[in-house]
Amino acid sequence: MKSKLYVMLLLLSLKSLAQSQKENSKTSRDSIKKEILKEVVITASRTQETFLRSPISIEQLKSTDVKNMGSPSNFDALENLKSVQIITPSLGFKVINTRGFANTTNVRFAQLVDGVDNQTPHLGAPIANAFGANDLDIDKIEIIPGAASALYGMNAINGLANIQTKNPFEYQGLSIQQLTGVNHVGNIDRFSPQLYTQANFRYAKALNSKIAFKINGSTTGGTDWVADNRTDLVPTINSSTNLYGTDNPAFDEVNGYGNESANRKTLTLNGKKYVVARTGYREEDIADYNIQNHKGDVGLYFRPKKGHQLAVTYRGALINTVYQRSNRFRLEDYTLNQYAIDYQSDIFQIRTYLTQENTGKSYNMRSLAENMDRAFKSDDQWFSDYITAYKNAINGGSNVANAHKTARELSNRGRFQPGTDAYNQKKDELVNINNWDYGAALRVKSSLFHSEGVLNWDKLFSSFFKKIDAQLLSGFDYRTYIIVPDGNYFINPVNSSKNLTYGKTGGFTQLSKDLFDKKLRLSATMRLDKADYFDLKFTPRITAVYSPKEEINFRASYQSGYRFPSIFEGFSNVNSGGVKRVGGLRIMSDGIFENSYTKASIDKFQAQVNSDINTLGLTQAQAIDKNKAIIQKNPYTYLQPEFVRSFEFGFRGVVLKKSLFIDADFYYNSYENFIAQVEASIPNTTDAALIPTSLYSKASQSRYRLWTNSKSKIYNYGGSLGLKYKYNNVFSFLGNLTYTKLDRTDDKDGLEDGFNTPKFIVNGTVIAENLWRNLGASVTYRYQNKYDYVSFLVSGEVPTYWSMDAQVNYNFKKPGVTAKLGGTNFLNKTYYSMLGGPSIGGLYYLSLTWNVGKI
Repeated sequence: MKSKLYVMLLLLSLKSLAQSQKENSKTSRDSIKKEILKEVVITASRTQETFLRSPISIEQLKSTDVKNMGSPSNFDALENLKSVQIITPSLGFKVINTRGFANTTNVRFAQLVDGVDNQTPHLGAPIANAFGANDLDIDKIEIIPGAASALYGMNAINGLANIQTKNPFEYQGLSIQQLTGVNHVGNIDRFSPQLYTQANFRYAKALNSKIAFKINGSTTGGTDWVADNRTDLVPTINSSTNLYGTDNPAFDEVNGYGNESANRKTLTLNGKKYVVARTGYREEDIADYNIQNHKGDVGLYFRPKKGHQLAVTYRGALINTVYQRSNRFRLEDYTLNQYAIDYQSDIFQIRTYLTQENTGKSYNMRSLAENMDRAFKSDDQWFSDYITAYKNAINGGSNVANAHKTARELSNRGRFQPGTDAYNQKKDELVNINNWDYGAALRVKSSLFHSEGVLNWDKLFSSFFKKIDAQLLSGFDYRTYIIVPDGNYFINPVNSSKNLTYGKTGGFTQLSKDLFDKKLRLSATMRLDKADYFDLKFTPRITAVYSPKEEINFRASYQSGYRFPSIFEGFSNVNSGGVKRVGGLRIMSDGIFENSYTKASIDKFQAQVNSDINTLGLTQAQAIDKNKAIIQKNPYTYLQPEFVRSFEFGFRGVVLKKSLFIDADFYYNSYENFIAQVEASIPNTTDAALIPTSLYSKASQSRYRLWTNSKSKIYNYGGSLGLKYKYNNVFSFLGNLTYTKLDRTDDKDGLEDGFNTPKFIVNGTVIAENLWRNLGASVTYRYQNKYDYVSFLVSGEVPTYWSMDAQVNYNFKKPGVTAKLGGTNFLNKTYYSMLGGPSIGGLYYLSLTWNVGKI
């Protein structure tokens, strides 16, 4: 009640201040029309066009807008846009997604900086904005929700974000920004309040009309949110012996590692079958939650003649943070370097760049936990000690539950304890062993080389295309990935002494035509792509925009897109706790698909055998023979590209006497060949009669996790509504609602990635500018309903949550300083944005920005 009262009082005070001012409302209402109509976007069609007449959905966030939001950075403020979902595996690592099927390594959503792909090569996805532009250099961010493959090629089937930076010819001068904040307030976890800091600078200078340069730098430091979800992932695994909760000897908490399926055994104790796991470690006990991100870039710009520009840029980053995919990782001294050359004119553009990745001293936290246990005592020895201790406890009069607890306590004696010198010494050893059966190191060196070009035929032959009132655009791109085999994460199965390479080339042509006195614009795009190991793929896009008048625009489109497997999906070769994770290309997994059986059926088979032994009194051989039909042959096969078809309809316009901007869209998608993972095992026998017995024991089977395609065809639909209302020169309102729904799944093989998206996301922001002199303020409310989350790390339900951001800002004009005092989730109402990740609390900050020059 108190929080609601505070918000009401704040809004009432803002209203009274606004009423005390006598601005001309007619002028303020005209301003929204002028603001919208003059906006130009380039990402939707790779050519300049007005925002209102964009042929597909596109969202735009300008850096000047972020000043009026409670978000501490431009990247954080993207969460306020319609259609955008952000999940937070770490304070230093946030993931953007649109239109469903979100995950922590979102390879279906592309992220560019000035048209240059911001991904890390071996992951196939960006690490938030840790390698991107800093806030002082960002001009605006354009987001395409939905497929963008026709123009941008591989991996943009869910959407694309293009961060556009400030050109040093137009934006000159010095800018310095210092943001100081605090999180972990209120003793919500194991930390007391912790300092968060970010420093940015930008310097740009045009030496003359032909030469300019800019330099940017940023450093961020803080303490990450804590992931400490203690929910048991296998609560019923020992249900046949009535052991649940903390009595469950196979207890596997979400953020505990080293007690997963690979660390469990079925033990026969006094005639009963019990599944027992090693103890493992909690993430909060073993993780390094120190966050650091140092990044910078430098660019030289040349304008040899009017309309031409050559840009040579370098971008680099050093990253220390927590990263999540199927496991949680610590990225330590993780470095990225990028070199780019870009030549642009009105007629053509040529761009080429090289991205280099080195994972440094990074490590897998699950492998660290399980191998820390094994370094203290081997699995065989630990389980042997457990059996002995259990039987002694039973003989001493203990009940079953207490006997298991006693057995665990005695078997764990001498175990490495976090925080001790012995633990730290062993950890330092394990995180440098590049084999996850024995150590935890992540040691990958990779590169991405990309070249592309675009030709504006209508600029080259302007007189002809003006006569027919049309535009013609063509482009090509070539990309290759280069991976240095490390013998653990990646190998070259053909020649171990050579690097792995994976290339793709493609091209497109787009024709646009204006009809009926420019009231109707039609466009058609045709694209062809050829990637190594796959056949030629065709991707069309057709769009139409009808504008009865400048302020009113209706749009419709059909487009399709392919996503080719990432390096990790195609080529991985990781041993991890007795399970080998193998890329889905035949070159990596030849013979495994045909000879394996699914883990899901094996788990069900093993559980039923144990249940029949415990409850029916059958012998092991009898129970195996009774349930052998449960085991299912692996029906999946080698990887193919993912494919999506998308239909979209939308409206964008300015109404209500030019004071209200409306942007609405509806879409329907169908997906085929969803790329996902299946776990399967090959029995260590070719005798059909012995296969069930072999698959009952982990010791007599080879276990794999394979990248493959779901057999299901998947459909989803949704829509969004965005509103921008300017009441007067003080007050404005931004609001949006996003609806996303999984329609149905044909076949329902259960292998497709989780939809992992809330049905409703609602954002609302009240902005007050120039309340008093140069004082401004805003309050943002954000809501999303509960949703099912499916991943290999954890599956379950993400609860409904809501949060509020707020800020006040003041512009000290004479020294050129803007101060912003704000907070995200300022009511400190903790929530999870996804499972397996951290609990997110409030972050409170003061930002000071000093500008000198034309910034």
